[in-house]
Amino acid sequence: CRQDSQLKVAYVGPHFGEEPPLTGTHGSGTVFFAGCSLRCSYCQNFQISRESLGEILTVEELLAKVEDMITRKHVHNINFVTPDHFFPYVFQLVPLLRSKGHDLPMVFNLSGYQSVNLLRSAEGYVDIYLPDFKYADRDLAKKFSRCHDYPDVALAALSEMVSQKGFLDSVDAGDPLAKRGVLVRHLILPGHVENSVNALTTLFVEFGAALPLSLMSQYVPVNPQEAEALNRRVTQEEFNQVYSHAMELGFRHLFVQFPEEAVSDRKPPFLPDFRLDKPFSS
Repeated sequence: CRQDSQLKVAYVGPHFGEEPPLTGTHGSGTVFFAGCSLRCSYCQNFQISRESLGEILTVEELLAKVEDMITRKHVHNINFVTPDHFFPYVFQLVPLLRSKGHDLPMVFNLSGYQSVNLLRSAEGYVDIYLPDFKYADRDLAKKFSRCHDYPDVALAALSEMVSQKGFLDSVDAGDPLAKRGVLVRHLILPGHVENSVNALTTLFVEFGAALPLSLMSQYVPVNPQEAEALNRRVTQEEFNQVYSHAMELGFRHLFVQFPEEAVSDRKPPFLPDFRLDKPFSS
């Protein structure tokens, strides 16, 4: 993660780019931590995950920022983004929030590359898991994220998350907002449709058609990539192949981010710039 023992936070504020059961009308109350346990070359949040942009805070200072966000912005949940390397601080913060009467769902927004033991220690502090399942292909995992064992580690991690919290409750209950459960995300990478197809097949075989799944097409090349395909966005044809496969498998609770036509002079709406007070353009 390239962090030391000091708590480092890049942004605290409402975010409107999560899935509808998390975003609602007032946004998801995100806390973006600096650093990450993966080294994905294409990371959309590279300013904080790889460049460690952020502010050193105490738990008390972060508590004040989160409480201010709750009070002024009326967010629907507290969404800890890549918190696993700072779990000891999060495990202090969550009880403090609850002791002050803030009973919002606590969301752990994770890469999927977590140990089962780490997740077991987190069980009492989390209500909703929002993990990625990035790769079925070990070679791609090694090439792009420096972790050849990602598929095995992530599948074990997802199984533990589901065993703790079940599937996202809002999909069956018909509630507009989620309070508990697991929603798995998969980002389609340009030029690597086979990895996405195999990742979805793996999830279906392991968890079945009722698994809530978010299919994302938002990939944007934020830095020059050695792999030529990663220097462009996902094509409509690539997206259609992956989306069709998800439909053929029969996933019943599918959140889909359809690709937008690229506009050269417009920044993608949910590509953040953490140098700004408001990193997200919309």
